Amino acid sequence: MYLDHAATTPLRPEARAAMDEGFDLWANPSSPHAEGRKARAALEDARERVKQALGWEGEVIFTSGASEAAALALGHAKAGARLVSAVEHDAILKAAPDAERLPVLDDGQLDLKVLQEAIDRERPLVAVQQVNSETGNRQVVDIIHQYVTDAGGLLLSDAAQSEGKLTLLPCDMAIISAHKFGGPIGVGALLLKDFAMLEPAGGQERGYRRGTENLPGVLGMAAALEACDDPYFDPAILKPLDQLAQECRELGGTWLSDRLSDPTPYIRAIAMPKMSGSAQVMRFDMAGISVSQGSACSSGTMKTSHVLQAMQVEPEVADRTIRASFGWNTTREEVERFCEVWLELAKA
Repeated sequence: MYLDHAATTPLRPEARAAMDEGFDLWANPSSPHAEGRKARAALEDARERVKQALGWEGEVIFTSGASEAAALALGHAKAGARLVSAVEHDAILKAAPDAERLPVLDDGQLDLKVLQEAIDRERPLVAVQQVNSETGNRQVVDIIHQYVTDAGGLLLSDAAQSEGKLTLLPCDMAIISAHKFGGPIGVGALLLKDFAMLEPAGGQERGYRRGTENLPGVLGMAAALEACDDPYFDPAILKPLDQLAQECRELGGTWLSDRLSDPTPYIRAIAMPKMSGSAQVMRFDMAGISVSQGSACSSGTMKTSHVLQAMQVEPEVADRTIRASFGWNTTREEVERFCEVWLELAKA
């Protein structure tokens, strides 16, 4: 049973079929000969399909994933000071290690008063995620975008955990990653309103990115986006979690969604009484269930989650927190089994 979809989600059959077609188009899309032109036509068709699926009217630069998209945006945006929220994914924080960090409130929401003061400078670039990968909390990106726009700045929004699931909120640039919604690993995109926002950085993708485009991956990403339903999955699948939440509270555990300002349904952070998060992950694995202890990029380390620290979650609660995340092929039976095992461990 796989309940770690926030880390990566299984490849959709539609994406696999599209990739098979892409492997038949082996030529470099930048080559001028007939085979190259055929590959280029498929690439540009996929670009338009991605725009349509996301409702994006600007430009799309295909990348190797969210990390490269973040590096392009934060490293090459025509803007001044870089400001990032304190709960951003490690890919954002590492792409702008010297950026000023904006604090969040206890509920995970960006402190808008601090934001308003911080953006009072020449053309700042502000990075604020749409959905947090560890807690599932949503930021008020539409309001933040208005603040940043009024200040003459640019808003970069990491939409890796929301694209394909939620409506893309207003921003100047956005990051998407195919393997978060059923596309292949190793492909993503940087969305931007206008190429003029970015300094050129290479020979491909209209001169804004280095490296030959991953055509099979791009086709798989487009097909996966088109296969996403609205809603992403039937909410009834997660109904057993309501009872688990109540029992969690009664047993002395912490249901972190209780403190969030706007939690999403498909990522749940839960602190079990008495047992550490790392021990829980192992025990769940022994029971045949895959969960995680926060972001996959940092869950293998012993350090406390920077997200939970920024939210001022008590260290002992943070240490006992695991993440269960659900995706396009999750079943109600899997959720029920997760709840059963959680209670067995909590009562042991």
